[in-house]
Amino acid sequence: MKKAVHFGAGNIGRGFIGALFSQSGYQVVFVDIADQIINQLNEEKQYNVKLATDEQETITIRNVSGLNNLKQENDVIEAIKAAAFLTTAIGPNILPRIAPLIAQGLAAREANDERLYVIACENQISATDLLKGYIMQHLDESAKEKVLANVSFLNSAVDRIVPIQNNQGSLDVLVEPYHEWVVETTEEIPHIEGMKIVPELAPFIERKLFTVNTGHAVIAYFGYLANKETIDQTLADEDIYNQVKATLGETGAYLINQYNLDPEEHQKYIDKIISRFQNAHLNDGVTRVGRSPIRKLGPEDRLVRPALQAQKAGLSYTNLAKAIAAALLFDYKEDEDAVKLQTMIQEHGVPYVLQEVCNLEESSELSKEIISHYEALKR
Repeated sequence: MKKAVHFGAGNIGRGFIGALFSQSGYQVVFVDIADQIINQLNEEKQYNVKLATDEQETITIRNVSGLNNLKQENDVIEAIKAAAFLTTAIGPNILPRIAPLIAQGLAAREANDERLYVIACENQISATDLLKGYIMQHLDESAKEKVLANVSFLNSAVDRIVPIQNNQGSLDVLVEPYHEWVVETTEEIPHIEGMKIVPELAPFIERKLFTVNTGHAVIAYFGYLANKETIDQTLADEDIYNQVKATLGETGAYLINQYNLDPEEHQKYIDKIISRFQNAHLNDGVTRVGRSPIRKLGPEDRLVRPALQAQKAGLSYTNLAKAIAAALLFDYKEDEDAVKLQTMIQEHGVPYVLQEVCNLEESSELSKEIISHYEALKR
């Protein structure tokens, strides 16, 4: 049986990428540091993926096992040596930490082994390129040459809503029925259920990032300010619903302009995404979606990048500026990132944060508009 090694045994890893590999006939080796999950995977060797629908359809995922990358380094290297695919869903910030071990695994593969496909399934533009860069830092010149000859590093865009689970002690995962996994390559690669191959990823990844992730963030930050509990409850508020539509109208105008998308088709895509957010079965918490605001306010991320691109193209960005302002007010005490952000604002002020976190000059029109919305929302 062919093997896939997947870094990240959390809900997204089990409920999305790992599940698709299992359904495609692969033995899936999950790599993580969470002992409880790893032990359970090795004991039970299966789990259920439940779809968030009225029917609550359940799919049983089999042929799974787990390894702890801190305690079983040699076993992880052996698994990588035997794998056809290596994927990640751990968060872009963790990629540098796993790169040394992956580098060892790739270097240990023989030149005559079958080709290995490495795909970072993260909410980050060109995440696999980032991972490849981190891996290369840990290889000498001859190892680099060997790896580049035998390994394909493929960028991808992933999309599936996996809420925080009430599944203490269980490997089962609740996910939405919809999923999209788009991989950029012109190579002939082994077929995986649910994977779509495209020659150019940029239109897909930006469409996803600036519709799904932007929309999700806008709902979360305005929902938090309005003391809402869940994403679907937030969208039931007409003012916030209109704010989300207006913001996705701005990201949509940029995407249509940049990639010559069909306006009618893109509007259908926006409507589909909003209807996914309205799924009450997900019971998705506003604070879960809003967490890590510093990362989400980055210059290449879901709020600042589309605002900058819209500004450059001479398009409207006022709703995006308002959403950035709402993100700056996310002061959820249980989120380390949110606490850090509020400390930065208190000690140095909003213009400093816009410069340091968002890479926006205080004198820019976008900064001025964000600060104006920030003051208004704070009142």
